[in-house]
Amino acid sequence: MGGQTLSRHHSGQESLTTAFFSKAARNPVTAKPAMGFALGIIALLAISLWHLQTRTQLPLADQIGLWLGTPAESFSSFEYLYSDMPRLLMAIMAGAVLGLVGSMMQQLLQNPLVSPMTLGASSGAWLGLVAASVLVPGLAVIYREWWALSGAVLATGLCLLVARRSGFRGPPIVLSGMAVSLLFGALASALVLLNDQYVRNLFIWGAGDLAQGDWKEVLWLLPRLTPVLLLLIFAHRPLMLMRLGDQGARSRGLSLIPVMIALLLIALWLTASVISTVGLIGFIGLLTPQIARPFCGQSARQEMLASALIGAFLLCLTDIIALRATDFFGQLVPSGAAAALIGAPALIILAMKRKNSEKTPSEAIRHDNAFSDHAQQPWLLRSPKKARSIIALTAIAILCLAFFVFPKTVLNAGQAQTVWGWFWPEGYLWQLRWPRVLTAMMAGFGLAVAGTVLQRLIRNPLASPDILGLSAGATLSIVVFILIFGAQWLIFSPLIAFGGSFAVLALLLFLGKKQSFTPGIMVLTGIALTALLDAILQFTLASGTEEVFSLLLWMSGSTYKVTDQQAIILTVGVLILSVLTLVWHRALTLIAISDDVAQARGINLGKTRGWLLTLIAGICALITAVIGPVSFIGLLSPHLANLLGAKRILPQIVLASIAGASLLVLSDWVGRVALYPVQISAGVIASLIGGSYFIYLLTRQKL
Repeated sequence: MGGQTLSRHHSGQESLTTAFFSKAARNPVTAKPAMGFALGIIALLAISLWHLQTRTQLPLADQIGLWLGTPAESFSSFEYLYSDMPRLLMAIMAGAVLGLVGSMMQQLLQNPLVSPMTLGASSGAWLGLVAASVLVPGLAVIYREWWALSGAVLATGLCLLVARRSGFRGPPIVLSGMAVSLLFGALASALVLLNDQYVRNLFIWGAGDLAQGDWKEVLWLLPRLTPVLLLLIFAHRPLMLMRLGDQGARSRGLSLIPVMIALLLIALWLTASVISTVGLIGFIGLLTPQIARPFCGQSARQEMLASALIGAFLLCLTDIIALRATDFFGQLVPSGAAAALIGAPALIILAMKRKNSEKTPSEAIRHDNAFSDHAQQPWLLRSPKKARSIIALTAIAILCLAFFVFPKTVLNAGQAQTVWGWFWPEGYLWQLRWPRVLTAMMAGFGLAVAGTVLQRLIRNPLASPDILGLSAGATLSIVVFILIFGAQWLIFSPLIAFGGSFAVLALLLFLGKKQSFTPGIMVLTGIALTALLDAILQFTLASGTEEVFSLLLWMSGSTYKVTDQQAIILTVGVLILSVLTLVWHRALTLIAISDDVAQARGINLGKTRGWLLTLIAGICALITAVIGPVSFIGLLSPHLANLLGAKRILPQIVLASIAGASLLVLSDWVGRVALYPVQISAGVIASLIGGSYFIYLLTRQKL
């Protein structure tokens, strides 16, 4: 991250930053911040009083006495003193810190879309703690904040490294953070699935739980939040200078690199300390600066203080909702899940109100070949036939690996040994093998077709079923249905998943139409839906039953329990729906240019988009219902086809589908044999392979 990179400004990013920060500076409300802070403190006191009355039956006089030091004598007073009071203080501290850190990050990078969640810090901290719990369980609790900090620093550093070519002031850094979050989340999922007996106690923590049994955690966290004072004292001047731009800040004597590193490390330390105490709580750091900025955006310090105040208020409010929901359902509802239920719709509303400061549709489709670096792959692009032959041979080789190359346990001198080699799967092994390979192949095939059509249809090179939330919608609908009606109705899972995918598509069309389907709107919506899904998943995992862990296996994208009937149904359904999408190949070519060109050639845009999106929703629903959500296949496959020289729609679909099928079959084979006899889900391996390669592509290209 050099000075030349930091000084790179794009016109769209500048307009985004200017619109967000200069508007706040001109707001006349900022002339009276004292009144706003006074109202905020009164609101926080009111919500705190409400929070304390949520569960206790103590009279108010007894509550005041306990706050003043009166010893507890009854069970209700003990519960109030050692549970309700520390829980309230934990909510205030955690919410205030997350809000302040979010404000500082947004001002430092001059980007209203960044936060610990969107930069991948939360996922990195989660991975660090899960890895420590598995690898060094004795040290995981003692040094938990350091494990969380290590993961957060690694994730944020990787995100900034990926986004450095495009700058930090636009949506590309959010895309980078989402890619890093998916990659780190896949790593954490792999560790959880392989060591579920050791990390079951982390599920409630991972959902963001504020419950307290004494004052131990509050007293542990309080001294670790002292860097907040450093931010309030020393960060004001650098943050104000950053509003002048990189060159303006340098001309006034600001050393950008040391200041950015120091402030980010302090922010990550605070985030890691909070996460290691109460778990993952999203959206607070992203939303609170958006609320505070119109009132206190003229001063960096005032904005941080206001964000801290609003963050404490919001987390207290969400915790009240969590407590009420726990009493209503009779099952623990984590506070992080309640925060996501509030934050996801709020983020979508924020996306709707954003100004269209990104690329126009024509620019987006010209940029659709961002990953097609001709200079990097000349031998492929000069010979498309050779490229297709190579990918066909690669696909055949992968299928051979998946069917015939695997470890086999044999008896040698009375001892069991594992032997690698080419073996024909016979008998029962063949009955287990072919449904898995066929399912992985057709799932990758269908996701690649869906991703290719989506990218052409809405002229967005970042479109895919997982990034846009289609897979999340299908998964969310199935999970909610199971929670309400039970697993006995899963025979209707394809229809349930189709309803979820189609609902997400309708929402995307509604949100994206006014913004010309710009990447930022789509990415923000995908983040919101993914976070909402994760919150509900953590809510289900908090019960810790065996049925829940089988649900976790399905949600990791596993072919382990696929039957031959399911494999055949998936194959027939994906092939039929994919062939039907080719009927509109001419329309897709014209729509990819512009709506005006398509209409001038007689294309009915509404009808065409409606049918194609319905087919895509059907493909995603069918695949998700059988093996669960799979990430990156639909995003990467069209770009791989571009790398192989496929520019027209038909060759691109063919090559993308072969690439997607090969990648998921390879993932299933690696997951089956890498840690034999232990197996890893194909979706986890696909996320690791696809996420790593996608991050590599992002580091090489400018979005």
